[in-house]
Amino acid sequence: MTTIEEERIYPGHIAAPSYLGWTPAIAGALIATALSAVLIAFGTAIGLGVASSAPTWRDASVALWLLSGIYLILVSLVSFGLGGYVAGRIQTTMPAADAGEVEYRDGLHGLAAWAIAVVMTVLITALLGSATLARAPSTQTAPAASAAEPMLSYELDRLFRPARRTPNAETATERAEAGRVLLTSSSHSGVAAEDRAYLVQLVSGVTALAGPDVERRVDNIIASAKTAIVRSRRSAIIAAFSVATSILLGAVVAWFAACEGGRHRDGAEPAWLTNRPLTAREQGIP
Repeated sequence: MTTIEEERIYPGHIAAPSYLGWTPAIAGALIATALSAVLIAFGTAIGLGVASSAPTWRDASVALWLLSGIYLILVSLVSFGLGGYVAGRIQTTMPAADAGEVEYRDGLHGLAAWAIAVVMTVLITALLGSATLARAPSTQTAPAASAAEPMLSYELDRLFRPARRTPNAETATERAEAGRVLLTSSSHSGVAAEDRAYLVQLVSGVTALAGPDVERRVDNIIASAKTAIVRSRRSAIIAAFSVATSILLGAVVAWFAACEGGRHRDGAEPAWLTNRPLTAREQGIP
């Protein structure tokens, strides 16, 4: 825009507003993040969280997983809708701009609020996760750690449960080896025969059980581990799909909510009433 046009549109040498105002976008993002945090905390309190640290979470029904995912999507629609509306409602209108350009700028502010809110949520989640890991005491050395422990801890407890508890028995290394073997139970070929035989040796050495009892226990735990892994994988897929869907729908809702906020700011009729049929009074019919 030239200086003559700026003087005509903004008399008194008032600077023209920027195309994207960061104050409305940040304000909408903060509101969306705060509201989503409150709603997610409420959903977790009533048992609708998409993740849980409880080992029995994997045993929840598919209906509960789906209900938790639907709740997460509703939270995204409400929080991003409010944040986008606020971003469009309080942003400054650029004079001498046509209606299409104004609506585009309003939607852009809603989309910016959505993007800032998503980035803020990811950063806060990463910081909280890092702080939790930093404060968690290390109970196992790195060579004895196993990726199966958080998911198959109960199965490993049952696998190495002795008939009589030995005082100060240390089985961290055996649990780590058994956990890595049990992780293969969900593969197409399942646990290999030599791995099964090795599990039988491990359990026999720790529990001092007889041969048939050890083999029966190993077979039962392999079947339980396979079921647990399948359930955990299913819940992870549902959770990931719910999160991705909620984020994408949040972007769409933030755009249209910001456009509605802009119409409310300008005193225009809402979009859902624009194409409504005229009443008899509006048509001048007595």
